Amino acid sequence: MDEFEAAYRKYFDVVFRYLRGLTANESLAEELTQETFFRAMKAIRQYRGESELRVWLCSIARNLWLTHCRKQKHLTGGEVPETCPAPDADLTDMIADKEAARRIHRVLHAMREPYKEVFSLRVFGELSFREIGELFEKSEHWACVTFHRAKSMIQAEMKEGSE
Repeated sequence: MDEFEAAYRKYFDVVFRYLRGLTANESLAEELTQETFFRAMKAIRQYRGESELRVWLCSIARNLWLTHCRKQKHLTGGEVPETCPAPDADLTDMIADKEAARRIHRVLHAMREPYKEVFSLRVFGELSFREIGELFEKSEHWACVTFHRAKSMIQAEMKEGSE
């Protein structure tokens, strides 16, 4: 098995979950994940190793998603959709519950950037705060604070929705 195939096996699920969080659409996430690895395979010589491979792959995935959104905006005349997610113990349990997960995705869909994306990278992409900071060219502390603010927003919305 070559190195790229090993990376595919190791990171496919990470990239897919990240994109599923961004898109809230399983088939679109799967399509974009396949395209991510296709693009990565073509551009592997450009990978300089300045960040972890999974961070590089999520960066490609994010760019593909943004391109998709721009195309949709062009086709529909609407605004580029915003989408993303991230938890901790109680929020993770809610995500496991399908109905709660739908409500969380609705909250995420309405959340503004960068909170949505940071939450998604952390929860669905399972990236560290350091890796998220690298993607945004910000500090690890910035990523941590942004994630916790996003989590608080989600929890507040979930609490309001259950009252």
